[in-house]
Formats: sequence, structure tokens, C-alpha cells
Amino acid sequence: MQETAKLIIDGKEYLLPVVQGTEGEKAIDIRSLRRETGYITFDPGFGNTGTCRSAITYMDGEKGILRYRGIPIEQLAEHSTFVETAFLLITGQLPTREELTRTSVHLNDFSPLHENMKAFYQNYPPKAHPMGILSAMVNAMRSYYPELTDI
Repeated sequence: MQETAKLIIDGKEYLLPVVQGTEGEKAIDIRSLRRETGYITFDPGFGNTGTCRSAITYMDGEKGILRYRGIPIEQLAEHSTFVETAFLLITGQLPTREELTRTSVHLNDFSPLHENMKAFYQNYPPKAHPMGILSAMVNAMRSYYPELTDI
């Protein structure tokens, strides 16, 4: 039987499902709250709000925990390369030596930047915000590399 939380508003009871996260933490699923009661929750700064279920990332800011696919970020930063970590995020496991080599070669094959992309980048104003440039460049890649949409 699924665990529930009981909420009483004006004498009326509402049962809300309890869900369990990847690290065993529990949460009350309030997706139906507004529809069933007309009420919403109040959580300034979203300090007590989970925004999604993720098999990729677990984070607990109060305890300073960040894990990717169950591996602490400190361990990945100290012992894994960018390519190994990217492979982990995509596939759910660290690569074997053969997978690492194949992935590295694949990334190298796709790493050259189109000359027009370079000109596009160089023509940004010197004081443009880096995030604005980054987002525009990522969006522009689709025009220069239409095959990337087939991934």
C-alpha cells in the first residue's frame, strides 16, 4: 500500500501520495493540490521544494552533497576526465578503456568549429555577457551542424 500524507483543510481530508527519491528521501507529491483544494504551497526560495525526479543528479545543498549517477562530484573532479564524466552522464556508467577511446575519437571528429561560427563569435561586442554569447552560439550550431539534431 502506498504511503500517503493527510492534509485537512476546513475539516475536509485530502490524501497526498508520498514518493521516495533516489537517496531514500521522502516527499509529498502536491501536484493535485490546487486542482483538488484551490490551495497552493508557499515556499520562499524553494528551499523545501523538489523540482523533478532525476536518475542523473542528486543534490542536497544543506549537506553539501552533489552526485552524478550516484558518484560524488568530488570523486569525479579528482579522478575523472571531462570525457569520462560526460560518458557517465549520458550512459549511466563510467566508460571502459575502449569506450573512452571511442568517445574521445568521436568528440575530436566533431570538435573543429566551422569558420563562420568563429566569425560569429568574434563579432560580439567586447562587453557582451558571456551567457548571452554562449546561448546564442549553442543555438547557432544547429544552423551550421544540422546533423546534430539526429542524435
